[in-house]
Amino acid sequence: MITVSEVQIDFIKPKDGLIAFASCVINNTLFLSSIAIHKKLNETGYRITYPKKGNFSLFYPIKQGGSREIENKIIEKLKDVMNKVNNDRYSSFDYK
Repeated sequence: MITVSEVQIDFIKPKDGLIAFASCVINNTLFLSSIAIHKKLNETGYRITYPKKGNFSLFYPIKQGGSREIENKIIEKLKDVMNKVNNDRYSSFDYK
């Protein structure tokens, strides 16, 4: 089991579904950044993608439980921030 903490969300001007980047700390040991947050194509929520350089992934979870934990914490923080931000650019998003 992993512990995800210190989740930060940095919004960008939305483009092709990309709305923000996230960073977090894993097990109080490893800092991950540049995790992209995209609006799902069917507009029923969000998905995350991990950074790449060319055809090479810089990092990504190798176990499904770890992947779910990271995604859940990032989406939870995203929803929290979006509920606090009174910004028309993001307020129309439906984050089920």
